[in-house]
Amino acid sequence: MTNTPQETFADFQLSPNIVGALSDQGIEQPFPIQSMTLPIALDGQDIIGQAKTGTGKTLGFGLPVLQHAIGPDDEGYDQLATPGAPQALIVAPTRELAVQVSKDLENAAKKTSVRIGSIYGGRAYEPQIAELQRGVDVIVGTPGRLIDLMKQRYLNLNQVKTIVLDEADEMLDLGFLPDVETLLQALPEKRQTMLFSATMPGAVINMARRYMVQPTHISASDPEDDSLVKRDIRQLVYRAHHMDKDELLARALQARGRGLTIIFTRTKRTAARVAEELERRGFAAGALHGDLGQGAREQALRAFRNGKIDVLVATDVAARGIDVEAVTHVFNFQAPDDEKTYLHRVGRTGRAGLTGIAVTLVDWEDMPRWKLIAQALEIEQVEPVETYSASPHLYEDLDIPEGTKGRLPKAQRTREGLDSEHEEELGGPDKRGRKDSSRGRQRSGKGGGNRGGRGGGQGRQRTRSGKPAAEKQGDDQPQSKQQPRRRRNRTRRRNGEVVSRNDKGESTN
Repeated sequence: MTNTPQETFADFQLSPNIVGALSDQGIEQPFPIQSMTLPIALDGQDIIGQAKTGTGKTLGFGLPVLQHAIGPDDEGYDQLATPGAPQALIVAPTRELAVQVSKDLENAAKKTSVRIGSIYGGRAYEPQIAELQRGVDVIVGTPGRLIDLMKQRYLNLNQVKTIVLDEADEMLDLGFLPDVETLLQALPEKRQTMLFSATMPGAVINMARRYMVQPTHISASDPEDDSLVKRDIRQLVYRAHHMDKDELLARALQARGRGLTIIFTRTKRTAARVAEELERRGFAAGALHGDLGQGAREQALRAFRNGKIDVLVATDVAARGIDVEAVTHVFNFQAPDDEKTYLHRVGRTGRAGLTGIAVTLVDWEDMPRWKLIAQALEIEQVEPVETYSASPHLYEDLDIPEGTKGRLPKAQRTREGLDSEHEEELGGPDKRGRKDSSRGRQRSGKGGGNRGGRGGGQGRQRTRSGKPAAEKQGDDQPQSKQQPRRRRNRTRRRNGEVVSRNDKGESTN
């Protein structure tokens, strides 16, 4: 089946309520992966779906899941074996992707009674358990938390008739395939299994062969675009000096027509540092990385989606599944580890038929890695152009106004900033907020204070006696009461003879 301009979601066997909810959001015509997937998925067949990132895989599997689910207001709900137990399970590799998929399904199910629940780590267990006990029809979650709640018998999978594995290759990279197999083995044998991903490594194909029944392999591609990277994305690669990257980035962010922008870094520390540096230069920026608590991570994503910040500095935790409209630019502050990471990073722009720009800054020491990536993806710029913050071709390539410097003029600082977005207290084991994990904030290192060794205030402070301060003076002892000084046991000599002392400390010789 081919996608035509006249084809709409109403042409498929979808509930009018689902079609109406999509229409309210301005979503009427399906993308190729959706139009190819819907007839087969709605028929209940197993599917392996493969398409470039940013082509709409979520609705490709999400709409059939919603169509097959029975809500409390639907006929036949009371006849279910366990009303309120999940009827469909969608497994995602990261928290951010689980949240994104859950929100997309909630929007599509607004006019139905189907209940969507999200189960993932970083949040307290109690609200998720309470949600399961109230009843959830479709579960979206990450493997670890799903297995935890399943083993505690809060998550009942006996009624699941559809399972979706989203971004299966990322689950392989993160080592989640054994957990995924644990979930698959807990499901009823008679079920529909759908597996979606941008790439299909051998281990993923082998798992599909074990757990799927005669799956239909769908690969949606544009016949006029045979490149691995979408043709809607303009790729620019520069060889940059690490001492000049901050200045180069700050000038590039002032390019004409720049909208929301994601900057990818290789490490959490670099993400935090770059975000702070951009804030210092006047940009509305926020960080997203693994050292942040879940509340702070969701705060940054909400602020980015709502336009309160327009620059998100992230590690690869953000590269999967984050679908934010109007991301015009993606910057690789450091070269990615491999071609798959590059594909998923730059795939955050140029989504849903829009165009985008992907800029990669390659350090001198990363040149061998970049050459391998460029050759694997057949990118023309195998040899990046040596570029500095004042290079004329940088201004020309990105349409940066002449005379732009590395600070955003005050007249252009119009966004509310990250702090204007409320940070939820989600509980759970991962409670560190943005300020607790950010370099330079809430730390006593540079400003003096209680640094106790390398732990930055966490070390044990020692006294002159060599004992920890906590041992020298307990919390329940009065401040004025001090421990007696330890008597020295030293041998003194006078004219070669040992000098002894009496109990009063007086010399007896």
